[in-house]
Amino acid sequence: MLERSMARSIRLRPWQRDALERFHATVGSGAQNDFLAVATPGAGKTTFALTAARHWLADHPDSRLVVVAPTQHLKRQWAQAAAAFDLALEPFWSSGDGLAGDMDGIVTTYQQVASSPLGLAGVARQGFVVLDEIHHAGDDRAWGDGLRNAFSDADARLSLSGTPFRSDTTPIPFVTYDYEEAVPDYEYGYGDALVDGGVVRPVHFPRIKGHMEWVGADGQFHSHDFDDELDRSRANQRLRTALSTDGQWLSSVLEDAHRRLVEVRRTQPDAGGLVICMDVEHAREIAALIERRWRVRATVATSDDPMASARISRFAAGSDPWIVAVRMVSEGVDIPRLRVGVFATNTTTELFFRQALGRLVRWTRGLRTQRAWMYIPDDPRLRRLAEGIAEQRRHSLWKRRREDDDGLDDVASEALDDLPPDEDQLSLFQAMSAVATGVEGADDPDEDPELVWDDSTVDDDESLEIPLPPLQRRRGAGVLVGVGGPSLAETKSKLRKDNAALVQHLVAVTGRSHREVNSELNRRSGVRKVTEATSEQLQKRLMAGERWVKEL
Repeated sequence: MLERSMARSIRLRPWQRDALERFHATVGSGAQNDFLAVATPGAGKTTFALTAARHWLADHPDSRLVVVAPTQHLKRQWAQAAAAFDLALEPFWSSGDGLAGDMDGIVTTYQQVASSPLGLAGVARQGFVVLDEIHHAGDDRAWGDGLRNAFSDADARLSLSGTPFRSDTTPIPFVTYDYEEAVPDYEYGYGDALVDGGVVRPVHFPRIKGHMEWVGADGQFHSHDFDDELDRSRANQRLRTALSTDGQWLSSVLEDAHRRLVEVRRTQPDAGGLVICMDVEHAREIAALIERRWRVRATVATSDDPMASARISRFAAGSDPWIVAVRMVSEGVDIPRLRVGVFATNTTTELFFRQALGRLVRWTRGLRTQRAWMYIPDDPRLRRLAEGIAEQRRHSLWKRRREDDDGLDDVASEALDDLPPDEDQLSLFQAMSAVATGVEGADDPDEDPELVWDDSTVDDDESLEIPLPPLQRRRGAGVLVGVGGPSLAETKSKLRKDNAALVQHLVAVTGRSHREVNSELNRRSGVRKVTEATSEQLQKRLMAGERWVKEL
């Protein structure tokens, strides 16, 4: 095999370097096959994972890399990130396809793993598997079974999560548990990241009080504040009433959040805001409300929209003020310019709350101060979660100010189980009114020191830079696409589309069927199957087709 690229280097954060050393000492040494890294959103799990993968593939040149992500959007994000490491990952792989010789591996989703475990087993056998946000494998029993069937024969499995998680009733394969709590091989929390500085932002939680009135599923009229103690069913109804676009509570919250975002944009002109909604209809209603009130067109990203990933990408690269989403931006999606959030969903689990918070914590280089704000209903469940995180924030920032070596107090967390399904007959539920009555926890100026961090000093620490070992070119590899341009997968996708257009033209001018034209082009170019062709072979196939056209 020929050397594929010159060794490069990567600058790692201290936690990434430490985690990589521990990974080498365990999985790299052959002592174990599995490694679970739990690191706060925004800490750089992707960089750590791709650095580990680059070292593994350099030591095992016949291995393939398989990355499993929760969503289609994150598939593309992983492929783009891998390209910066000279790793070519195919995000368009589907069951029945082989893998071209110029690709290092594939990016797939948990849903694909569940539907095509045997096809993936062939790609991953004796390979390196990255399981991103591994807690999702517990969402559906079939997903966990698919992982076990697809990746049991992989030589190394690196699982990632942005928050600690529990097994609930369905333990996730390749994860070790202690009394149903996942046991990480390396953990880097939000408090740790704040102490380090230049990793994550301090987030504040304006908690909006309110008085809500509604008719419940039992047909009874209810009138309660957030301070009233209610059973789970009525607490859920109270929260849904507050979040209704027909009431005044939500519009008051959006008013305050928009005012905050306008203020932040004075020093960071591209700063953005995120509203996390209950469902698709709710998202569209909120987007319409934002446009009516401030003449601002909000980006809407919902799971039923095939263009959602493209909309998220455009928003991330642009400067529009607001994006409104249903779960699509709840985790993994990297939009560092988000500074203001509105938690307008009735999902109240700790796991979802922390992942939603992760959209606001990603540090932006060059800004010396960059607080973020997540507006939340003053629902007791959300209040408890926010207070735990705020306590970590205060301890961490005061520790940095005092330059104290004492350890952080651990904040006890509630169980991470999802709440049981709401048994209310929602067809009988009707929100009557919701009024905001006050706000708490917006800034905590007396308890929370302002975080000022000069991240330019990070570049002076040469100990954080490590070399990336050179990779070896596979047989039949095509021309490697340079970093900064389109990835190899993107280039090949365009070549396949160009080949398809050429086939369509040849069908029209020769009168032959698509199968006959494809077979002839494969014969003339020496390609066995388009989905398994290298970029070089796809280019040869195009040239063969162009010569055929000239012969006609």
